[in-house]
Amino acid sequence: MKDVGVVVAGTGFIGPVHVEALRRLGMPIRGVLGKDLEQSEAASEELGLPRGYGSYDEVLSDPTVQAVHLAVPNVLHYDFSRRALLAGKHVMCEKPLAMNAVQGKELVALAKEKNLHAGVCYNIRFYPLNLEARARVQNMGKVYSIVGRYVQDWLLYDTDFNWRVLSSEGGALRAVSDIGTHWMDLICSITGLEVESVFADLSTIHPVRKKPKGGVATYTSAEGQELEDIPIDTEDCGCVILRMEGGAQAVLWVSQVTAGRKNYCTYEISAETGSLSWCSERPNELFVGHRSKSNELLARDPSLMDATVRGFSNYPGGHNEGFPDAFKQCFRAFYEDITSGADPQSARYPTFADGLHTMVLCDAILESHMKQGWVHL
Repeated sequence: MKDVGVVVAGTGFIGPVHVEALRRLGMPIRGVLGKDLEQSEAASEELGLPRGYGSYDEVLSDPTVQAVHLAVPNVLHYDFSRRALLAGKHVMCEKPLAMNAVQGKELVALAKEKNLHAGVCYNIRFYPLNLEARARVQNMGKVYSIVGRYVQDWLLYDTDFNWRVLSSEGGALRAVSDIGTHWMDLICSITGLEVESVFADLSTIHPVRKKPKGGVATYTSAEGQELEDIPIDTEDCGCVILRMEGGAQAVLWVSQVTAGRKNYCTYEISAETGSLSWCSERPNELFVGHRSKSNELLARDPSLMDATVRGFSNYPGGHNEGFPDAFKQCFRAFYEDITSGADPQSARYPTFADGLHTMVLCDAILESHMKQGWVHL
């Protein structure tokens, strides 16, 4: 893995998370790209990286760079991914893959044509006990139902503002696209089931938000700044019902206006011979439910987990793994596949095809909400 040179594009909240995870894997990070040379150089100094790039063209023309990580605003994902693939670079892109499914399909086809590894950073898959849940579901018979939530509170007030609330920057969906896609990708990954149809009822709690004239970064406060009213056409929260293949039903409540929940993702999977439940606030515990014997609470411990999972759980039992570790393990799968010469079509990481799947779901969810009816995929 250490022969693959990497650049991270994006210096906001999530870019440095990528840098830290790559550094922990021992990856050679060539530098970082911000919105301009000044921001790039400031970020490279702060993060202790060798270089701040002046432009994306400069990144793509660097022969020491074999892979790029895209932690830039959603509206740039399609263009930056496409240009990287055309330049022969592997890509790890933050979600969503693009602004719509048409763009997503083009990127999937281009990655296949170029035979390059192309991933979407659905890191929640890589909490070790979610990998364990996937291994266990295979032996639990038919899946009956999946119920869960992904909720936050960082946009609770009308004075909370970020580029993500603007459809022109983040896309027509916001809460569903930003965090709901993580949940949908997760439950499809664990169960192996495809979604057949959707019904959605979404709500914009704050149709007008107050934007700081000086701007504000993700998860930061605009207190004390002069504000202006901005009309909002993206959802703050909503309910999504999914019909899965084989008759399973799934229900998701997604919200960015739930007070006290900073980043709360949970699911309960009910199957023929038992149930599984996991919560991101207690990521090192997996509830295993039984009908005819005592329930279990499995604490994350590689020695107690499925053999296929142990390589993605690095610390002994009692030593918790969390948010940054999930990124590290996602990138581990990505770069191990690259350096081993694995076929990109048999990837162990979330691929552009997986990113396209959630985009197709988002398009159907938006259509369902607009017409208030079921949409079949």
